[in-house]
Amino acid sequence: MKTIAIIGPTASGKSDLALQIALKHNAYILSLDSLSIYKEIDIASAKPSQKELERVRHFGINVLSPNEHFSVATFIDLYHDAATQARLNDKNLIIVGGTGFYLKTLLNGLSEVPPISNTTRITSATIMMRPEKAYDMLYKVDQTYMKEIKPNDTYRIEKMLQLYLETDQTPTEWFKQHPPKPFIDNIKLFEIEIDRQTLRDRIKIRTVKMAAMGLIDEIARLEHKYTRYPNSMKAIGIIEVLDYLDGIVSKEEMIELIATHTGQLAKRQQTFNRNQFSDKKVLSVAMIEKEANKIFN
Repeated sequence: MKTIAIIGPTASGKSDLALQIALKHNAYILSLDSLSIYKEIDIASAKPSQKELERVRHFGINVLSPNEHFSVATFIDLYHDAATQARLNDKNLIIVGGTGFYLKTLLNGLSEVPPISNTTRITSATIMMRPEKAYDMLYKVDQTYMKEIKPNDTYRIEKMLQLYLETDQTPTEWFKQHPPKPFIDNIKLFEIEIDRQTLRDRIKIRTVKMAAMGLIDEIARLEHKYTRYPNSMKAIGIIEVLDYLDGIVSKEEMIELIATHTGQLAKRQQTFNRNQFSDKKVLSVAMIEKEANKIFN
């Protein structure tokens, strides 16, 4: 099995490129996308169509319900599943997605964490009834680590609290003694090269197309079924539609806001990729196809 990864900002053409390469080179696709992982969120996530999903086996798409929680560990499990199935079926693997953090974790690894006892879980649950108290307690003993966690990130706060209570070690101490191990090695990483104006134009066209495909109806159904509480309902492309449904913005303003916020996301993705992936090649779509031909042939 040979593996490549294709990254780039949203609307840069990653999914289409991955599909073409996969069809040509007998490969599966692993999607690293924080919205496509959800079932029923189809238009808002701009995930591949059902026909495209049938042409090439995809991992990481339509895995969870919109009200289910996931973490980076979910994507680690998805990678192991995809890699195992690829080896068993003599396939190559293409990793693609705009959420660079998940790919970074695959490349760098995760530190081992200890089993958490029921006693610790009960104690942490009691403390977490006041998350600000838990955060302050951890910040006092480990400012170095906790300054990287936002005070409203209750999921990570609880995980670090359980680690501290279980081991009697600060997160910094624990992770220093248990350094991460990479999940992937020997991988070629490519980033799609695209100029800002072209990207802005593509985002605007895609947003208008999403609205025409029934984006508003999709979000209305999701809200009725799952409410607005799940994290998935706070994504770009969803929160703007909810504002429209509330009468806060017009349909035209909704489309403009989605395009603007998506453009801001794309800029953040490009900044992350530039700062976090030193071994990548930044190439045009055509050049990435040529490089893939060399690797897979």
